[in-house]
Amino acid sequence: MSPGRIGPMSTPNRIVLPAMDMNVSEEGEIEQREIDHYVARAAGGAGLIITGACAIAFPVGAASMKEPGLSDDKYIPGLKALADAVHAAGSKLCVQSTHHGKVARVDVANDRPVIAPSMPDYDYDYSALADSTPEELGKMGAATGGKKTVYKEMTHEDIAWLIETWAEAADRIARAGADAIEIHVAHGYILGVFLNRRDNQRTDEYGGALVNRARLACEVIEAVKKRVGDTLAVIVRVAGQEYGQEGGLELDEAILASQLFEQAGADAIHVTGWGRNPFDNFTDGPLPDTVGAYLDNAAAIKKAVSVPVIGVGRMLPEVSEKGIDDDKIDFAAMGRQLLADPELPNKLKAGTPELVRPCINCYLCVAENFFDDTPFCAVNPPLGNEGLLPLTPASKREHVVVVGAGPAGLESAVVLTERGHRVTVLDKADRLGGTMWFSTLTTPANEPLISFYQAKIDQLGIDVRLNIEATIETVRALGADRVIVATGAVRPAPQIPGGKLPHVHTGDSLRATMLGTATADEAGTFLRLAGKLGRLSGITKRPSWVRRLTKIALPMGKNVVVIGGSLVGLELAEFLGERGRNVTLLHDSQQLGLPLAMPRRWTAVRHAKHYGVDIKRNVKVTRITETAVEWTNAKGEAKSAPADMVIYADGTTAAAPLADSLRAAGIDCEVIGDAGDVGYIQGAIHSAWKVATVG
Repeated sequence: MSPGRIGPMSTPNRIVLPAMDMNVSEEGEIEQREIDHYVARAAGGAGLIITGACAIAFPVGAASMKEPGLSDDKYIPGLKALADAVHAAGSKLCVQSTHHGKVARVDVANDRPVIAPSMPDYDYDYSALADSTPEELGKMGAATGGKKTVYKEMTHEDIAWLIETWAEAADRIARAGADAIEIHVAHGYILGVFLNRRDNQRTDEYGGALVNRARLACEVIEAVKKRVGDTLAVIVRVAGQEYGQEGGLELDEAILASQLFEQAGADAIHVTGWGRNPFDNFTDGPLPDTVGAYLDNAAAIKKAVSVPVIGVGRMLPEVSEKGIDDDKIDFAAMGRQLLADPELPNKLKAGTPELVRPCINCYLCVAENFFDDTPFCAVNPPLGNEGLLPLTPASKREHVVVVGAGPAGLESAVVLTERGHRVTVLDKADRLGGTMWFSTLTTPANEPLISFYQAKIDQLGIDVRLNIEATIETVRALGADRVIVATGAVRPAPQIPGGKLPHVHTGDSLRATMLGTATADEAGTFLRLAGKLGRLSGITKRPSWVRRLTKIALPMGKNVVVIGGSLVGLELAEFLGERGRNVTLLHDSQQLGLPLAMPRRWTAVRHAKHYGVDIKRNVKVTRITETAVEWTNAKGEAKSAPADMVIYADGTTAAAPLADSLRAAGIDCEVIGDAGDVGYIQGAIHSAWKVATVG
């Protein structure tokens, strides 16, 4: 939270909102909705706000017609309105400037050749798209009009035009009253592809040795610095490393490039990363799934330059604090964290980090950029619609009984209480989270969300009653004015011959086993004993302990068949494969991992294969025996796999039998979350928000 300085710009703290494209501008002009988004993060305490990518030659070189433009004075009023609003909220504004080069989708859609340092001699591996639906593929193709990319190798005239255009864009940013410009030299955009050996195979002074490949970026920096002087701080964004393809930028090259950028006039270096194939390693970069993914690269660059260094890449608060303390970085950029909770900096300053609503790393926000659409957040419904805040106080205080302590029930309880209602939460389990608790075993990023809800319950004094099964009588006894049912989905046993054998489990029976509540019908003796021992020792109340212990000893047979490759089945298969089980995953259709966001889905499939999961698509399971699972493939051929355990992860269904009983007894109620429509965490929280903000 200490003040920072980048060139001529001072910041109230060292928390940065990095560029996260919102795709809400209209024909290059910034609209109020975008201003509201950035102001929410500024008012939330972020010291520096960096806009999403802004096209220096808009619409030429743009990735979207919804991104801000910098190519004409007509765009200055919108930029000025944004700068003024951010300043009024107490923060500083940096405008990210770029030409998207070979990923300029607007150029492709409008039959303009895209500029590149040299003609690409490679293509991407598109095999991951096998797990994208026809609808998703159609939406991705619409961004380019379904047209094929035509490349143009840049001439010296093109280079001179680019440099001058960048300087003119910087001038407009300065005249709009912003505090800084970020020059993008990464992520496959034009300056970034000049910098790496794989894309830049020129033989003139802009190709070959690193000093030549960095020349264009340096000339842009120099031209910008000459045009704006010390009016703007100049931040340069560079990949500390590129992933997924030989010839990508390496750390030693990024270090040298950063030194050259400093010599050219850069006031700070912003160290990111780039997965070169977005369909294969997007979760390596630019949106990594590893906490603090680029911190060590940033630290190496910081040792080589004298200007401040900004670290990015899942920079959670505790990682950021330590990184700054250890002098690895000077500023911490928190993108998805600030989408999930714009008040994060203020909560840290107040000493209440437990009240920060955490990003669960689900990739739903960034997946929308593949479709040229506006990001939304699984855990923060107002993202992109900040006008919904602040919450409207309730017109009349009521006593609301919420049945179910999963994400839907907890979110509704929090929002209703914050609006002034009195809330009582009932759940038959002995812990918060519902199925979300069980999901933390395979998806650790979900665990902080449970901790957040516990902290909010404590802060707001919400009456939560565990180990109580809601009935008509218990609800009546509470004298509720309003009842909300959030009891989650049901996971029926498979209607397959052999589906009732004792080694066949559903998600519900596995959950009961882990909670130590499994009956003889739900678990084998060894599994049931393991569950009860875990419950008695308290181990199973800590998902992190369970994850750790199951890597040492997992009480199940060696051969596991998972039936159903949707979200739950795919993640379970990966979890079990990582723990040394021989896993066969049987799926009745083509696409695995639905409804995971595409980047996370692609990565989950890749990880499952890495751990040896044998994936069978488009199959029909015909029988389960004591020792195997039998199925037929798309060709009608009979196949089988050995199975000491079978997990049926298919057939998740929305159902609310309690709501049916309450209504039959004359008690009106509302149904939210998976009980009403299976939508997992995102669907649960958004449906809860919709119901809890009414009345």
